[in-house]
Amino acid sequence: MNRILRWIFTLCIAYPVVWIWLGVRVSGRKKLPTDGPAIIVANHNSHLDVLTLFTLFPLSTLVNVLPVAAADYFLRNKAIGWFALKVIGIIPVYRGACRANPLQTCVDALEENKIVIIFPEGTRGEPGEFSTIKSGIWHLSQQCPDVPIIPVYMHGLDRSMGKGQKIPVPFFIDIFIDDPMFYNEEKNTFKQSLLNRFVSLQQQATRKIT
Repeated sequence: MNRILRWIFTLCIAYPVVWIWLGVRVSGRKKLPTDGPAIIVANHNSHLDVLTLFTLFPLSTLVNVLPVAAADYFLRNKAIGWFALKVIGIIPVYRGACRANPLQTCVDALEENKIVIIFPEGTRGEPGEFSTIKSGIWHLSQQCPDVPIIPVYMHGLDRSMGKGQKIPVPFFIDIFIDDPMFYNEEKNTFKQSLLNRFVSLQQQATRKIT
């Protein structure tokens, strides 16, 4: 990843789109880590999710914030792959690949005190709805049990640039950051607990907005 390109992209694209065109309110900002290792887990309803998460971090920290993304999608051609790797700084994960440990690059990043962003639903879901929590986040936590996992719920991005939309619509965004959670050896309990966290944050958002 090129640090200068990341800063330019965030200052010239992410900040204007997220903070000026859309507008953001953040609840629980102090719970967001400024140092790694840490795992940010967020709901995934929009093309703007990563851009929005980038704007929550100071520029001095941003170089250590790395989103996990599907290699088969983002590395499907040279231009998109270059942008994803050099500017966005993705950690590519090869879905369905027969590898000894497909999450090893994520583990390596956490061991280097990075902040890793994961969308535990795996792909963009339907607007305002949660998809099934995939097991990948549990497997990663199993390998890094002492690393805190911070749930972040983003409300409104599904209306701004959700599935099928190509132009960002100026809807205000509310972001809710929860207390960290940690590894639980019971996979289903862990996944249900994470889903419960998201549901609780969604309820907070609904109460605050209405």
